Amino acid sequence: MSLLLGYSPKLFIRKPVLVRASGGGSSSLVQTPPCFILGADPCGADHVLLEYAYSMKNHPRLRKKAPEQLVYNDAEVTTIGSSHGWVASLMHGVGTLRLHDDLNPVASDANPKRILLPPLVTVPHCQTQIVTNVSLSSPSPEDEDCVVAVKFLGPQLSYCRPSSALGSKSKWFNIRIANPSFFSSRVMFSEKLNMFRIPGAGGQIIGSWDLCKDQHTPKILVLRYRYLPELSEAEREVMDTCFTTEHLVESQSTGETFLVKCFRQSVNGGTSWETKAVMVFRVLPLGNALYTQDIGDLTIFISKSEAFCVRASSFPDVRPNEVYILEDTEIAFFRLADSDISGHTKRVVAPYFIPPQNIEYQVWD
Repeated sequence: MSLLLGYSPKLFIRKPVLVRASGGGSSSLVQTPPCFILGADPCGADHVLLEYAYSMKNHPRLRKKAPEQLVYNDAEVTTIGSSHGWVASLMHGVGTLRLHDDLNPVASDANPKRILLPPLVTVPHCQTQIVTNVSLSSPSPEDEDCVVAVKFLGPQLSYCRPSSALGSKSKWFNIRIANPSFFSSRVMFSEKLNMFRIPGAGGQIIGSWDLCKDQHTPKILVLRYRYLPELSEAEREVMDTCFTTEHLVESQSTGETFLVKCFRQSVNGGTSWETKAVMVFRVLPLGNALYTQDIGDLTIFISKSEAFCVRASSFPDVRPNEVYILEDTEIAFFRLADSDISGHTKRVVAPYFIPPQNIEYQVWD
């Protein structure tokens, strides 16, 4: 169960509408490939020059400016997560969140967009200084119906509508979650179900919050694992020493939902972490979680951003049937077919995979 606390704004989420340009022509969309920030170099007062890699071969394709504090956090500002190419920062002194498009490779560095959200409200027996992650219900927080969800470490889950914040009318809708298995988990938005969802620690349950029906108690889906692989004693010993995280991912192209379990181990005297194993399960509507080594033409991206997946054949150099992992101290690639892991440990300045971004251009008749 969860307890509704505070004001509850109407957070109805509607389906997006596609608009075609008029005036004798039409608009067409192209998408950038998934990318990440390869490096950051100082370039003047309080700014850095970001270098992006559009392929996993680490070939830089773009450089742009961004505020230094979004990459190298300081005592006043901490970057806490990313969704749809927007990053969220927590301003500690005033207790507010801000959404930025500064790290988006297709956004303007001369005129970046920044949306200040209302001051956070800490519910009783909760905290709002440590954030697990953020999730947006649509690609842009400027969309009228977009809802941003913030999952704090512990019981608190908070929502607001950024478009209302532009008119200074936004307020937080706060839920105190009773089930402790959700306290350290990450939130994601399911476009298929029109709900925010959180996997429980250990991957035994999934909680779903239906904002359209203004429900404050989550719908619980109990998972039943099928077709688990036979593991050797050595494999079990390694996995028993690992820290495990669960990530829900939804494919927009196939409508499938996947639960990804990442097993990471402390290395280099505890200064970094290394992925030792990954398990992917195809989650069916009634709760069957089918272990799989074949997700077809899909590639899953796991990072401090909201997890996503793409059709590999749509983008050059993206390999199908793999899980790409980007963390503070690691870049790793897990091949599902044979469970092969490649990659290396290194300090990552901004551990966010940025999903494909739409670029609209005019086509005239």
